[in-house]
Parts: sequence; C-alpha cells; structure tokens
Amino acid sequence: MAKQSANRVTPAETELKEKLVQLNRVAKVTKGGRTFSFAAIVVVGDGKGTVGHGLGKARDVSEAIAKAVDDAKKNLVRVPLYKGTIPHEVKGKFKAGSVFIKPASDGTGVIAGGAMRAVLEIAGIHNVLAKSQGSSNPHNVVKATITALSLLRDPGVIAKQRNISLDKMFNG
Repeated sequence: MAKQSANRVTPAETELKEKLVQLNRVAKVTKGGRTFSFAAIVVVGDGKGTVGHGLGKARDVSEAIAKAVDDAKKNLVRVPLYKGTIPHEVKGKFKAGSVFIKPASDGTGVIAGGAMRAVLEIAGIHNVLAKSQGSSNPHNVVKATITALSLLRDPGVIAKQRNISLDKMFNG
C-alpha cells in the first residue's frame, strides 16, 4: 500500500464535484420504537484526474451526505489520464470486491456499472471498459475501483525511464 500513499492529494479548494453512490436507511429498534438513521457513500472529484470516496452517517439525509463529502475530501487520489482514458489495464481488489479496468478508444464512453461508473466519471475518465467481479456491495466496489486507479502508472514518467517517446511507447 506504499504505492497508494504516493498518489495522495491534499484537498485544494478547487472545483470538486460530488456524486452520491448509495444512500442506505438503517433502523435501530429500541424500547420506544424504531430509530432511523442514514448512511451515505459519496465520491468526489475534479474531472481532471482527482477522485476520492467517503462514508457519512447521520439521522438526517443531508447531514449524512455532508459528512460523506467531508470524509471524501480527506481521501483524494491522483489518477494519470491519457487521451481521455487510462494508460493501461489494471485490476483492483478490496476485500471481496474486485474490478478490472481497461482503456478504450475515443468515442467508446464509460462502459461500467453502478458504483464503478460513478467513480470513473467523477475522475474525468471518458472512454473505458470496466467489469466488476466478485462482490457487488457498493462499499467494496468503490474502494476496489479507487485502489485500481491508484495503481496506474503515469505514461510520461515511464517513457522517460525507458528513454523513449510517448508515441513510440503506445504505438511500438
């Protein structure tokens, strides 16, 4: 996990968009009846390669979402983008949730389901093929997707290390 901490971003007050992934109503049964509270999973990002996730719990929906957004701003990660997609294939795993993300050509769009789609769109990835394998639990899928995105390597840095041009690296 040392690789993931290298990609961490401080929450600069840029234009961060937020997207609600799931809202869950939880009931606690007590002597006086049921007490309802809400748990919200939110992803935030700037659409230019920064993304983060957060969980918030409260008695009120709006308060739970606000707490989740604050938590998400603490967990921002930088994602390398290349021509509106990701530079290479990557697999990510978190507990029982595992995801596979593959770059796609221009005009493909985001081919992904549910929680993965929210993370990829908010990160600013426009063309990608993705498959969620294993658990469909939104908590695990979001965390597995962000783990996968944090494992991506920047093509410019790799091209410099190999002493070749970006064009030669992608086109042989």
